[in-house]
Amino acid sequence: MPQLPQESIPALLVRNVSRELVMGVEDALKSGAERAYGAAIGMDEGHLPHVVGQLRHFKMNETFHQALAVGQAQPSPIRGNGLIMGRAGIFTLGRFNIPAGFWVNGRRSHIRQQMALANKALEPLVQTALFEQYVEPAAAVAFFVACFSGSLKLQPEGPVAIHIAVPDHDMRGWLFRECLSTFLQRYEPATSTTQPDLVTPKLKQGQAAKGEGAA
Repeated sequence: MPQLPQESIPALLVRNVSRELVMGVEDALKSGAERAYGAAIGMDEGHLPHVVGQLRHFKMNETFHQALAVGQAQPSPIRGNGLIMGRAGIFTLGRFNIPAGFWVNGRRSHIRQQMALANKALEPLVQTALFEQYVEPAAAVAFFVACFSGSLKLQPEGPVAIHIAVPDHDMRGWLFRECLSTFLQRYEPATSTTQPDLVTPKLKQGQAAKGEGAA
């Protein structure tokens, strides 16, 4: 019987996308969101949500681009309303924002849907019946997804969470998604929680003498 692969999607991400890059993107998206909200303060409340949403797109694109550049992830040029993408190992990296819980919003972009087609090669890793067909792909796609509260009355200055997410090939579901605070722990080396017992029991002098006599 052929041996099933021991590979996993989070292991692929850790191997291809450095911890420093993930941390840089996390800081960049928080910073971009904060700049966007700061720039929108003072606008009329009637269109403030729309203004904040637009500014988040542009400001977070700028800081995401900077983080990719610092992380040597080959960012695409900033052009108008276009998506910013980078490259780390086999992964093309993108980003988008959603109101918390509305993960279907990722499908709204035709370009993102086209990008996700590459992930068909990853699907055997989460579909047991297809494991034997798995061959490590030359290309895959992952997104950094900033989740906002959906209300300017609740944490309007930044995302309530940022996830790293790998869509299926048609972006109707997610092969893997995890909050960055949890995902970053995957880079930590496994350590044993069992402490070696270095204590050697010592008998009292009287007990030791008895023991020698018994021998």
